[in-house]
Formats: sequence, C-alpha cells, structure tokens
Amino acid sequence: HLVEEILPHEQTSAVLQMDVFALPEDRHKGWYLSLMAPNIKGAAFAWLDPSRLYCNSQALEDCVKDLIGPFHSDTIDLVAGIDAMGFILGASVATTLGKGFLAIRKAGHLCVATQTQNYTDYTGREKTMEIRLDVLKPGVNVLLVDQWIETGGTMKAAIQLVEMLGAVVVGVAAVAIENTEGGRWIKDNYKFSHCIPEELQSQVDGKYLDSLKIFNN
Repeated sequence: HLVEEILPHEQTSAVLQMDVFALPEDRHKGWYLSLMAPNIKGAAFAWLDPSRLYCNSQALEDCVKDLIGPFHSDTIDLVAGIDAMGFILGASVATTLGKGFLAIRKAGHLCVATQTQNYTDYTGREKTMEIRLDVLKPGVNVLLVDQWIETGGTMKAAIQLVEMLGAVVVGVAAVAIENTEGGRWIKDNYKFSHCIPEELQSQVDGKYLDSLKIFNN
C-alpha cells in the first residue's frame, strides 16, 4: 500500500512485476544490471537507481567480485567510499578484501580535524567533501569506490583528498564509469574497474539501458 501512495498506478504495477530476488540460470558478468530501476521523478535525480541491485544478495556479491577482480595483484591497505552510495559498495568491497573502510564525507559531518575539497557534482551543483586527517599517510594504498561515475567531478575530488594526505590511489571502482570528459580522465590516469560489459557502454553513455524497458511494460 505504501508504494501505491507514492507512485501512480501504472508505475506501481511495473515495480511490482519486477522480482528483485530472482536469480538467472546464467550469471554472466553484469547480469545484475537488469535489476537497476529507471528514474521516474524527473531531471533533478540521477537517470537510474543502481541501488536496487543491492537488495539481491547474490547480485551484490557478484557486483563486488567484478569490481575487485582487476585488483587482485595490487597491494590495497584501505578501501575508501564516497558519501553516500559509495558507502554501500565500498564497505562491501572492504569486507570482501578483509580491509578497513574509510568514509569520505560531504562537508560538515565529521566532528574531527579534516581536509576539504570543493567540487562540482553530476547535477552541476558546487559542493565540498572532507576526509579525516588521522588515517591516511604517505605509503598507504587506497582503493576508491563510488556507486556511479558520471561527470567524474566527485571522484576527482576524492582522489585529490587522498593524494593531498600523501596516500596512493591504487585504483577507482564503480558500477559504471561513463565516457564523459571526467570519466575518460579517470580511465586515462588511474587503474579502474566497473561492471559494464563493453556492449552496454554505449547505452550507459546514452543514459538508457534496454533492460529498463521491462519497467514500462
């Protein structure tokens, strides 16, 4: 009943038709991307909601496995996740790797000494993020995790914060890295991982996945 109060009837029907807990027989790389839901609330929001796949335990496990695959031969001392959706994936990655987790926060939330960095997010809004000063130091190898990289501004700010404190960015991991100017800058300058099969990259860059059509049926 709660869903029906929030969404129009036709949108409610589409949501209820989707079984978020279903598992396919063939769990190929990125199978869980079909669990992601489209934006139905307009341009003020991201074009899709990747967090729906986290509700499926196998999908979350497989997503994390795909993200850490390229880094098995790298030394990682710490995983850092970006406020807020990067906390979910980042903590999952850290737990899987047996490493600690560092939260990179939006400014104003940490009650300890911090380093700050201004940035422009994917909506074009000017923001500030911060990182505590008592964890990172020269020689600490950090894997940075966020849910999605669109313009790259948020991740670039996180990279700057980590490197300001002398730590090393081993790599960048996200469900998707769009081929925007900022996304390409990250791919060109840092080791990276994402969950998007090559054949779906153009759809991601076009901000529409064929798998979202089922929500409209």
